[in-house]
Amino acid sequence: MLTIRTTEAVEAVEVRAFDRQWPPFADDARTWRVLVGVDLEVAPGSYPVSIAAGGARSTYPLVVKSHRFPTRNLTVDPAFVTPPPDMLPRIENEARELNRIWGESARARLWDGPFVRPVPDPANSGFGTRSVFNGQPRSPHAGADFLSAAGTPVKAPGGGRVVLAGSLYYTGGTVIIDHGLGLFSMLAHLSAVDVKAGDTVQAGDIVGNVGATGRVTGPHLHWAVRANGARVDPLSLLFVVGEHRVH
Repeated sequence: MLTIRTTEAVEAVEVRAFDRQWPPFADDARTWRVLVGVDLEVAPGSYPVSIAAGGARSTYPLVVKSHRFPTRNLTVDPAFVTPPPDMLPRIENEARELNRIWGESARARLWDGPFVRPVPDPANSGFGTRSVFNGQPRSPHAGADFLSAAGTPVKAPGGGRVVLAGSLYYTGGTVIIDHGLGLFSMLAHLSAVDVKAGDTVQAGDIVGNVGATGRVTGPHLHWAVRANGARVDPLSLLFVVGEHRVH
């Protein structure tokens, strides 16, 4: 979360980093904030963040440090690794729908307070973990898993609008919340979904229950966050937009 303070009141601020625009929001006419997501596969290095406000322009370095994500090797039923051919059209349609959703966030900030944990249990599977199933490398884990008991109520991490509520092949019972300004939460593998697309939720509202639906081996909650297309650690969102960071 970057805080931008201007010497005079301005009506708009532009921020660009990682070759894309990031939408700021105003605390007041001279204080703006912008959430910049660092995708889990961004290479270590220094990246320029350019800021334009009221005719003034500045550039600052954003340093991404090296981090080694863990790797786990698992042996599972081959059917768990390779979906059956008759499911491929469904998987492709759902992938297209998700890509559409990630590109259609509300232009306004829809959360107005701190983000909260969706379940009280600790995360037991780390963001960015590389998995190798039966010797085949898979995409890195783009969320956090919480080993919660089946039936545990799942809370909306932050305010926003529900843009998907239903069942997907990989993630089972799924709720996606658009928090606005390119920020989304996906809550997956739910046994029950208690909201529908178009609903408005606040942080802490119950949206469903923990389950074991989709391509999983047991009950848990998968929480993934997208920030303007970047796959970011949900736990980092709690830090930068948590209670101690919100004014």
